Amino acid sequence: MGDGTPDVLNARSPALNYRAPHPQLELMMTPYVNGEISHWMKASGSVDQQDGPRAAGRRAGALPDEEQDFVIVGGGLTGLWAAYYAAAEQPDAKITVLEAEEVGYGASGRNGGWLSPLIPGNRGVYAKAARRRGQDGAAAIASFQRAMETAIDDTLRVLEDEGINADQHRGGHLRVATTPAAMKRLEATHTADLAHGYHAQDLELLDADAVRKRINISPALGGLLTRTTARVDPAKLVHGLAAAVENKGARILEGTRATRITPHAVTTSRGIVRGKTILTCVEAYSGQIDSDARGLDARDLIPVNSSMIVTQQLPDSAWEQVGWQGYECLGDAAHTFVYAQRTADGRIAIGGRGTPYAFNSGTPGLGTVDARTVRTLHERLQLFFPGVQFEVEHAWRGAIGVTRDWCAGITFDPATRIGVVRGFAGHGVTATHLAARTLIDRAAGRETPLTQLPWNDHDSGRWEPEPLRWIGVHGMYRLFGIADRWEESRHSQNTSLIARFGSRLAGLE
Repeated sequence: MGDGTPDVLNARSPALNYRAPHPQLELMMTPYVNGEISHWMKASGSVDQQDGPRAAGRRAGALPDEEQDFVIVGGGLTGLWAAYYAAAEQPDAKITVLEAEEVGYGASGRNGGWLSPLIPGNRGVYAKAARRRGQDGAAAIASFQRAMETAIDDTLRVLEDEGINADQHRGGHLRVATTPAAMKRLEATHTADLAHGYHAQDLELLDADAVRKRINISPALGGLLTRTTARVDPAKLVHGLAAAVENKGARILEGTRATRITPHAVTTSRGIVRGKTILTCVEAYSGQIDSDARGLDARDLIPVNSSMIVTQQLPDSAWEQVGWQGYECLGDAAHTFVYAQRTADGRIAIGGRGTPYAFNSGTPGLGTVDARTVRTLHERLQLFFPGVQFEVEHAWRGAIGVTRDWCAGITFDPATRIGVVRGFAGHGVTATHLAARTLIDRAAGRETPLTQLPWNDHDSGRWEPEPLRWIGVHGMYRLFGIADRWEESRHSQNTSLIARFGSRLAGLE
């Protein structure tokens, strides 16, 4: 959920092999809030805590009687961005957003807050797809990369124009290597990024001293800085965007669960809503809707869990040890990597995988996290910053949508006028903006540079039936955990063959 390559922390990560040198440095395991959607949503306030006519309308608004120009299913970032741009383009259009719970209930309100340029999928897979369509594969990937970077600029511009304070700060993101093998992967990533559309001035390989001058991570051997990434507070972003959508005249109906989608009609828990165009933007929850639309079958996409914790507000003395004055987004280059940010109010929020997948594509509800995963994330903080005491104030988890080849896709059927977006696989904070604009172009029948990007009509294949997919997903994560322990214990110079096998098993290579 942070934005990056699939982040596969499990309960047997190398951090578990680390022990603090002194008992007084052990992480504090005091009582903490568990679940309740996320720290971001709890701090920002749910709709039930908000005042005003718009909040009341979301809670109890009647379903529209007349046919809508757009019915958008899903009140996360994709759906809200789609409503925003539809309303901006057609100010008189009738637009209704349907949300089963409350805006931001899914991954949009639970993620790590990386507004990053990372493409939501495998560049090699997308390049092959582009070539099958008669496009130049390398040029298609470079165009995709530039479009992601533009989407960051556009997101920040909208936040400024609409007066949305989402604690946005463009400090870049720093991926840190703690083993020689991980440093080699970062060097390879740097070379590949330059070959696929990144600008040289936006990337920098750092040695250990340069990393520690930014963030004082004890085991750091080096890192890769990507300057274009911005930090955001996910709930402030989604709540601010929802208000902007309503200010443009669109309607948001919360507590309105879509159960079936057919051409020009959405059946909900409260009745039927009719629309000329239906855009489905429910990501990890796609398989819960009955529809013949491409991309919504239960085996087209699975929900994969990612967990997060947030610490107490750290004192100035702790920040003097940690550094982190640039407010970079932070990750590491392990196979079971984590993602983190320094929050605007002086906490560290860090996330990664816990129990990655529930049998038969179960979703996380309010997001309770098992104690073992919380301790694993604790210990990763301790590994990075052994001289600082941390208390966890809140733990939560959410689900990201993952296709069989880990690549996102956008479809729109002109005959039925049903559009579907799914499969961001943890790269969605920026990609939701780009996907929404692409959907609006496709719904309008326009051919634009966005509609030519290789995730349009991308076929990811289908996941295996149960129990094979449960075995496969858990097997992959276990292999990555073993690979990390191998590289950590041996200070390996090269990536473990076990990790390469796990990547192939998952469809990542």
